[in-house]
Amino acid sequence: MKKIVRVFIASVFVLVGFIVQTIQAQNPNIIVILADDMGYGDIQAYNQESNIPTPNLNTLCEEGLVFTDAHTNSSVCTPTRYGVLTGRYAWRTRLKRGVLSGYSNHLIDTSRATIASVVKRKDYNTAVIGKWHLGADFAWKNGSCPKEADGLLYVAENNEVDYSLPVKNGPNQLGFDYSFIISGSLDMGPYVYLENGLATAIPDHMFPASNFPAYLRKGEIASDFKHREVLDEFTQKAVSYIDEQAKTKKPFLLYFALTGPHKPALPAKRFIGKSGLEAYGDMVVQVDWTVGEINQALKKNGIEENTLVIFTSDNGSYMYKIGEDQPDCFVDQMVEGYHASNHRANYIWRGTKTDIYEGGHRVPFVVKWPEVVKDGNTSDKTICLTDIFASIAEITNANVSSEMGPDSYSFAKVLSGKEDIKRPSIVHHSVNGVFAVRQGKWKMIFSNGSGGREKPSGKPFGKPYMLYDMENDPQEASNVIRANPEVAKNIEEYLNQVMIDQD
Repeated sequence: MKKIVRVFIASVFVLVGFIVQTIQAQNPNIIVILADDMGYGDIQAYNQESNIPTPNLNTLCEEGLVFTDAHTNSSVCTPTRYGVLTGRYAWRTRLKRGVLSGYSNHLIDTSRATIASVVKRKDYNTAVIGKWHLGADFAWKNGSCPKEADGLLYVAENNEVDYSLPVKNGPNQLGFDYSFIISGSLDMGPYVYLENGLATAIPDHMFPASNFPAYLRKGEIASDFKHREVLDEFTQKAVSYIDEQAKTKKPFLLYFALTGPHKPALPAKRFIGKSGLEAYGDMVVQVDWTVGEINQALKKNGIEENTLVIFTSDNGSYMYKIGEDQPDCFVDQMVEGYHASNHRANYIWRGTKTDIYEGGHRVPFVVKWPEVVKDGNTSDKTICLTDIFASIAEITNANVSSEMGPDSYSFAKVLSGKEDIKRPSIVHHSVNGVFAVRQGKWKMIFSNGSGGREKPSGKPFGKPYMLYDMENDPQEASNVIRANPEVAKNIEEYLNQVMIDQD
């Protein structure tokens, strides 16, 4: 009788284990690929006039769902990245304008939920590989981070940082089991890899500043850090991570934050000249290749069908539209821009990275998930990158409270064509702190300028404000605020309420 009981109990354990594995298998692997400064017009599937070859991204668009009205919450990188990971607008933090430096203290409170900590509740393995740029606490020998480190111009010198000690309050304290990152952008120090909070090599000299296209700021650099090889290094790490996770029973989340085509425009040597559109175009080609490597890894490991891949960008391209009467980068490689006849990195949209205009925040956004998403479809639903948080939570059936991801609205049901997104509006933010609200076809800018690089840059809440009808005027050419005072009033009241509501 005891033997029968033991056999029965053992059978129950086997059955429970099988059920658990089945439930786990139902949750997809998730890969969020975040390009750095890649414009809406840099992908041929979005811009048929583009001559930059992007075969892998074109295939991703053919096999997935293409969103044509997707936006970043900010027109620069740090606040957008904050929104992706937390589902929360970054202007709710201490960062009211600009971006962090490579030395800045942590921006995300370690008690705050992230896409990584949320899926860990569903027994996911989690990793971040690539550009972090959300701050982390280095071991400063004087005991604290200088205030200036929250600005781009700060450069640590005179052995101010002890790189032999671990970095605190970084990705590993925010739900990521594994991290292999650089702390800032590829154009700012410290030029050092951090693996699980530890430098892979100690910076031993200063790297000099240089101009575009090899734009770099002066900064400390380690011997194992070669700027042209960084994106390849991150790609190899990402592919290895996928290979390792494919052998396990648990699903995984990989946040793969690319370093291109952001400055410096220094593609790996094998990509030089491949685009026919100078260094920036070659960087786009390398980004495309990188996406292809991820897809190949999924296919090789037989996990493509139940892997959700999101590809997008943290803001628009920095490449200007140069007037035909002025030299562009084809004439002078130090010019950051193209004639429209050569390439439109931000497609038809006005402005560039940093601006509150569409070119600053309208980005490519593609979702591939063979088990759920029908291939070759497009969606004109208006979404924001903060929506990644709520969507992942819904897809994985993760329990999240109302305080988590307060500015995030799930597009999960849109992927299967079942339902519309419930997002009421999007609040945008520019590099100098200018707000804009997108509500239906209307976009209202709370400034008298771009909020960024386009002149005049204007000031936050400087008047007169601007109102655009995005259906009839997608290039933001005609300010119609005088003809629509009630629309403007309602949107202003909405923004005031959103700014008051803090989680």
